[in-house]
Amino acid sequence: MANRIPLRHSLLARLLATSVLIAMCSIAATTWLAVRITTRAIEQEQGQVLADDAAIRDELTGYAATHADWNGVGPVLDRLARRTGQRIALTTETHRVIADTAAEAAALPRRASAAIDPLRAESVSGAGRVEGYRIDPRAVGPYRLPTEERSALHQVAKKMSLCLRDFRIDVRVAESPSGRPSLESAEDDGPLDMAECDYGELSQPTPTEQRALKRLDTLVEQCLAEQEPPVTGIFQIQPDLTWVSKEITDQKSKKAVDECVDDSRRKQLDPYVAPPALLYLASADGDTAPRFDLSKGNTIRLVGVTGAVLALTVAVTAAIAIRLVRPLRALTDAAQRSGEEYVTVPVTTRDETGYLAAAFNDLSERRSRIEAQRKAMVSDIAHELRTPLTTMRGWLEIADDGIVSPDPEFVRSLLEEAVLLQRIVDDLQVLAAADAGELRIHPEPLRVADVLSQVAAAHQAQAAASGVALQVHAAPDVELTADPVRLRQAVGNLVANAVQHTPAGGFVTLAARRGGDTVTLQVTDTGSGIAPDDLPSVFDRFWRAEKSRSRRTGGSGLGLSIVRKLTEAHGGTVRAESTPGVRTVFTIEMPTGE
Repeated sequence: MANRIPLRHSLLARLLATSVLIAMCSIAATTWLAVRITTRAIEQEQGQVLADDAAIRDELTGYAATHADWNGVGPVLDRLARRTGQRIALTTETHRVIADTAAEAAALPRRASAAIDPLRAESVSGAGRVEGYRIDPRAVGPYRLPTEERSALHQVAKKMSLCLRDFRIDVRVAESPSGRPSLESAEDDGPLDMAECDYGELSQPTPTEQRALKRLDTLVEQCLAEQEPPVTGIFQIQPDLTWVSKEITDQKSKKAVDECVDDSRRKQLDPYVAPPALLYLASADGDTAPRFDLSKGNTIRLVGVTGAVLALTVAVTAAIAIRLVRPLRALTDAAQRSGEEYVTVPVTTRDETGYLAAAFNDLSERRSRIEAQRKAMVSDIAHELRTPLTTMRGWLEIADDGIVSPDPEFVRSLLEEAVLLQRIVDDLQVLAAADAGELRIHPEPLRVADVLSQVAAAHQAQAAASGVALQVHAAPDVELTADPVRLRQAVGNLVANAVQHTPAGGFVTLAARRGGDTVTLQVTDTGSGIAPDDLPSVFDRFWRAEKSRSRRTGGSGLGLSIVRKLTEAHGGTVRAESTPGVRTVFTIEMPTGE
């Protein structure tokens, strides 16, 4: 297993990437929705504010068109202020205050919101652009009809509408600001065809209108006479204040007549309308900048959308977290099972969790293998101890029954079994100390040739009895730092094992050489050898080449295990190589310790 996990497979990188992605999506979604809702709300609020401003301007323009001065406009301003929640102030063109809805004499805004002049009202196009100025239609002045004339015209209009209904033409009577009635189609399907019902009275000017039109004619003629060059020709102004002429045909003269008619109308109406005024609008607290506060509905909608995005974010995060935690839960469940049970968890990812699962599987496998070895070792120990104990018990029971007498041969047999039992216990004690890390060694400088010679001398008698020749090949200058007792024990176990498995006439060779910082010790025999399948197990406890487990051919099965433990205690390694029927070589490599 690799010690370093690629960054793209790292759990930390995945968590960071997932967190950043969720945060970005949440922020983007919340921002987008908030902007959409806020923009829509502001547009609505702005539209309402603009509509309120337009309504204020229109109502005040209508007031100016129907009143000769601004006296009495205060209640109108108060009513508009209550309806719109704004501060409204009117001043003259010289900034003298006419009326103000502010409770205290607060300073006016620096700029006026609009100019109120019914004779020069803004003419706005459909696109919202100011295209010019016009006379407010509510400014009628001398053209306002008295009650008698208005009633008479209404009678004529009613009579004409009844006549048109007989021809299945549905009309309604509308009234202009001057009080003059007119007929309009209820279906708004274009001009009315009133040939059969046109009585003429409705299209003729009343005495009041005639006087006003006559005055307007005079004013227009004066205006045209002042043009350069003067405009001449006969024209007639209609009751609807348009003019017709058969003599004035060129565009320049027509334009001059149009301008004179407008200027004359303003001059004629000027005494009947209020003088121009400046309109100032501000919020109730005096702020001139428009304030757009979200309505309750828009606020609830914004909070709801934000909550929905948050809930979705939490749901996605929970789903990802569950997926990441699932392998950890599987590991926890597996770890809580019985220690004797071999369990594994699936490796589903290639991040730290996946590596942890793989490591757990390896640990579980090793634990299961160690547990099997422990059980096998306990069984082997019981078997090894049972044989000498059974032999001793048998001899003692025979002696107790009086069948044999405790002669020297009897005592020698019991002593051999006791020695064997003691050797097994000592070997187990050495292995237990090595497993617990309590195996004590006392290294000192020594010559390897001397150690090998001592070992060969100690096993010379056994080798001679078996017909095996012992040979030592070691240079006298090969030295290392080691525990001499433990080193002789390790090499001695190898020599004893080699002599035991070498037939008569064979050789057991002890050799030593130095290579760099390492000293290599070899014990080579010409015995029966070890099968290739058994080589990985030769250093296992209680392992024997003879499956019969006879101590006569296999010993206790602990000697090679002790060799490995003693070698590892010195920081070295041991290995075995064998060619069945030819030779077996055990190699110990140990650091010089210099």
